Amino acid sequence: MNDEIILITKVKQGDQRAFKKLYDRNVEPLYRFMHQYSKDSALIEDWVQRAFIKSYKNIGAFSGTSRFSTWLFTIALNEMRTDVRKPNIIMFNSNELESYPALEENNTGFEWNDIMKSWLSDLDEAKRTVFVLFEVEGYSHAEIASILNINENLSRTLLYRTKQLLKTKWESMEKAV
Repeated sequence: MNDEIILITKVKQGDQRAFKKLYDRNVEPLYRFMHQYSKDSALIEDWVQRAFIKSYKNIGAFSGTSRFSTWLFTIALNEMRTDVRKPNIIMFNSNELESYPALEENNTGFEWNDIMKSWLSDLDEAKRTVFVLFEVEGYSHAEIASILNINENLSRTLLYRTKQLLKTKWESMEKAV
């Protein structure tokens, strides 16, 4: 975090190389996170790009009370939500299997198969977002609350309910086999 504060201070002073370092650290996790909202990689890249542009232009407004990535994810979510309100944007169809690259890379001993990915895609936006931010991206509940503009306890509750729902579905599937 100390290194991040130094980079942000340099960016505020106009150092573009420092912003490039922030970009390099955050572009892949942000892309992975935004991937849950659309299968259209061009649209995801647009959200990511716009989030970085806005963060660069508004770096003076970054207070430093949270991680830069928390602020950046919030900006990207706002960009996505803006596009959702536009009638010409086709959003994620929950009936289609969504690819979660981060889940496949996560070596927790749990197999993320297509069924589990399908169950995640069927979740409402809030539950899916909290689950992915906490379990895949490693954000704390305080950071998730900040990103989603919700209460920290609600983040915990949504994660608990999501895990219970997925566990129940998993156990039902295993009994059927």
